[in-house]
Amino acid sequence: MKLSKLPDRTPVKLSTTLTPNLAARLRDYADLYAETYGTREEVADLVPFMLEAFLDGDADFRRASRAGGAKDPMIGTPRRSLNNQSTEKEPGESSSKSKEPSYRPH
Repeated sequence: MKLSKLPDRTPVKLSTTLTPNLAARLRDYADLYAETYGTREEVADLVPFMLEAFLDGDADFRRASRAGGAKDPMIGTPRRSLNNQSTEKEPGESSSKSKEPSYRPH
């Protein structure tokens, strides 16, 4: 069969405690998102996309993942991000650590 078995798609709920400063920064980010895109999203809805963009933009993490250092079974295989844009770097693309991820949620 051309289509392989689909991976586990069961959502995992993760709870965490934030510092007041980080909570305020996340609210500010959500406000900027609303100004930029004209759609208000809750911080909790933005965080999974923010985390994925962060992990996808971390060259050291990607390198370790490809070398078998990560526990995610999807890591090291070409995949699409939550916004359906490719997360793999193109050949010859700079891997500068100071470069901000180009991810923009829709």
